[in-house]
Amino acid sequence: MLSLLISLAVGIVVATLLLLADLMHPAFAVILATIAFAGVYAVIIRQVMLKLNAAVEVAQKDLAAQRIEKAIRVIEDVQKKFGPWQFYVKQQMNSQIGTIHYLKRDFSKAFDYLTQGFGRHWVGMAMLAICYMKRSQNGKMIDTFEKAVALTRKEPLLWSLYAFCLEKIGERDKAVQVMERGLKKVKGDEQMEENLKLLQEGKKMKMQPYGDLWFQFHLEKTGTLMRLHTKAIQGRRKIVRR
Repeated sequence: MLSLLISLAVGIVVATLLLLADLMHPAFAVILATIAFAGVYAVIIRQVMLKLNAAVEVAQKDLAAQRIEKAIRVIEDVQKKFGPWQFYVKQQMNSQIGTIHYLKRDFSKAFDYLTQGFGRHWVGMAMLAICYMKRSQNGKMIDTFEKAVALTRKEPLLWSLYAFCLEKIGERDKAVQVMERGLKKVKGDEQMEENLKLLQEGKKMKMQPYGDLWFQFHLEKTGTLMRLHTKAIQGRRKIVRR
C-alpha cells in the first residue's frame, strides 16, 4: 500500500540521516525514525479516510434516491482512487458493489464481486454463502458461513441465516448445533432461542421478525412476501378505521 511505503521511506530517510550525522546513539536514531514513520502514516491515513468517507456518503445518497448505477460508479471510483492507498479498501468496495447487485437480484454479478469481498462485511459474506447454496455448492456455503461467524461473532441474524440455510439443505441437526454455538456468543437473544426451539421440534424457523434485514437476502418465496405485504396493508386499514 502506498501509505505504508511512503511512511517507511520517510522513516528510513530519517534514520539514515541521523546515523550519518552521528549526532546521537543509534538506538535514539531508530526511535526518532519510528516516530517519523508512525506520524506520517497517521496523517496519510487520516486524509485518505476523510476523502473516502465523503465519497461513500455520496454513494449512499445515490442509493437512497434509487440512482443505483450512479452509486455503483461512485463506489468503483472510490475503489480505483483509494484502493492503492489503504489496506482492504478494494475488498470492502467489492462487498458494497456485490450487495447492491444482490439486492437487485442480479446474483451472477453479485457473486463475482462478493467472492472478492471483505471477510468482516457480514452481510456480503452471508449473501455469498447463499449464492453458493443456490449453486448447490453446500461445502463452500458452510465454509463461507464459518468464516463469517468467526469474524463477526455477535450478530444474531448471521447465526440464524447460517442455521436457516443448513435446515434448507436438509442439515437440521447441524442447524441446531449452529444455533447452540451462536447463543453462546449472543447470550439471551430471544429470537435465536425461539428459533432453536423450533428447530429442535422439527418446525420451520421464524425469520420475519428480523424485518428488512432478513428480506434483503431474498430467501422468502414471492407468495409469502405477497401474503405478508397484504397482512401489513390490512393491519394499517384496521388502524385507520379505529
